[in-house]
Amino acid sequence: MYRYDDFDQTFVAERAQQFRGQVARRLSGDLTEEQFKPLRLQNGLYLQLHAYMLRVAIPYGVLNSLQLRQLAMIARKWDRGYGHFTTRQNIQFNWTKLDDAPDILDALAAVDMHAIQTSGNCIRNVTADPYAGVAIDEIEDPRVWAEVLRQWSTIHPEFTFLPRKFKIAISGAAEDRAAVLFHDIGLKIVKGAKGTTGFRVYVGGGQGRTPYVAQEIAAFVPRDEILSYIEAVMRVYNLHGRRDNIYKARIKILVNALGIDKFRSQVEAEWSKLDKAAINLPAAERERIAAHFMPKPLKPRALKDPEVEALRKSDAAFDRWLRTNVLPHRTPGYAIVNISFKEPGKVPGDATAEQMEAVADLAEQFGHDEIRVTYQQNLVLPTVAFADLDKVYSALVVARLATANTELITDIIACPGLDYCNLANARSIGIAQEIARRFADQEKSEAIGPLRLNISGCINACGHHHAGNIGILGVDKKGTEHYQITLGGSPKDDAAIGDIIGPSFTAEDVPGAVETIVATYLRLRRDAAETFVTAYRRIGKAPFREALYGAANPHRRASTEGEPSNV
Repeated sequence: MYRYDDFDQTFVAERAQQFRGQVARRLSGDLTEEQFKPLRLQNGLYLQLHAYMLRVAIPYGVLNSLQLRQLAMIARKWDRGYGHFTTRQNIQFNWTKLDDAPDILDALAAVDMHAIQTSGNCIRNVTADPYAGVAIDEIEDPRVWAEVLRQWSTIHPEFTFLPRKFKIAISGAAEDRAAVLFHDIGLKIVKGAKGTTGFRVYVGGGQGRTPYVAQEIAAFVPRDEILSYIEAVMRVYNLHGRRDNIYKARIKILVNALGIDKFRSQVEAEWSKLDKAAINLPAAERERIAAHFMPKPLKPRALKDPEVEALRKSDAAFDRWLRTNVLPHRTPGYAIVNISFKEPGKVPGDATAEQMEAVADLAEQFGHDEIRVTYQQNLVLPTVAFADLDKVYSALVVARLATANTELITDIIACPGLDYCNLANARSIGIAQEIARRFADQEKSEAIGPLRLNISGCINACGHHHAGNIGILGVDKKGTEHYQITLGGSPKDDAAIGDIIGPSFTAEDVPGAVETIVATYLRLRRDAAETFVTAYRRIGKAPFREALYGAANPHRRASTEGEPSNV
């Protein structure tokens, strides 16, 4: 992983010290909340319903054991003993005291971490494939370019005060595991002529009040020219993006207002005017950064281990965990291990200090000291010898992190909702917990097959409900929490925004409605190999509407009135 040099360390430490002075001025009354707000947001500090929330950047989701232990220490010392992993591969601490925030930033700086640009109208944390560098379908490691983008975008003088927040994701593999098409800019590494690599570039994706799937703006940009091309995109957006209406300020609105062809022509015109040599990364600097991500010197090992195979035959739970949470590694004899923070009944994405420390221990002992955060709010040990899988599993069982549900219905993405967020209309956590309880039988959820279920507490879509195979959106209906359900969304290469299935449900009816949807899918799918999304696209929403809203459905008690205007 990338290691900070003296420049990085000095910059982060000085930024933390600067914020300490700003907090002191706020506490003394020298700064009003209105004056302090832009300063705290530039350092990832939000004011939520009950307390301040600090969002910590985890660039492209990569951590080492020292950093994860430091996050555990912060959770224990300055929060309530846990942190919340987010859909931007970050972590949030929801109970931060203002006078503690400078000490937390100092603690982060001590392990090459910070909270810069995790908020505000700037380029946010760049996200990437959590299996980068180890996936068998990888074309080129996207972490190199994610780090390049991190360094380029951090306090970039032109792009610190954009019309709205800006998100970039990058994938370097055949399969999109970074939800590239739901980002302001999405980058896919592709092969060009004569084996060269470059980027297919997408713009204008996003969720929220007006969801869009990103559109292709360039089929191939040579990798050594990608910085100047992105700078051209950013300049066009910064110049023409709406600043008079917060709901129309994202680049997706501009792209769709102009049309992709006109937007492309403006970007190309801007690109032609740039001094590309002054912007694009020198080859020597790219090689310096790439050296931090060289593949680990792994010696190929046997594909099977006698002890692991014996345990697999004797322990059905271990066998199920291997099938669902363990994936092939590019080096024979090794595996990618997904660690689920989705134990039924628990809060999705929440990790206790003890659990973080347990994962840090495993990374040191069996995982080459590397951990990844996924946008599904889980962790990954990217490189584990197959012979060590039984030992890793046993430790995860003790830490209550051995739930075998990766990509299954209980692997729910959920925002904090109205339990924490002052923007939310409804609670997300309780709904997620109850749905997970209904499908807690792991054998049953495995029989259902791959199914993404995402929940957001408001239209801002922090829970990615638009991209869920089943999406749930909390809405305020005359002062009562209701939930709108969408079907058919997908965050992958077949990216799609879910269809609203009909009128909203009360909180009490949502879990039953989900059961009805799943039962309808199981009844109508062609065979066990047909996934939920494939079946939905084949049969359409009519059978699901009938099952949900027909008179015979015992789960339906919600009003059939039209949706409120804020939906």
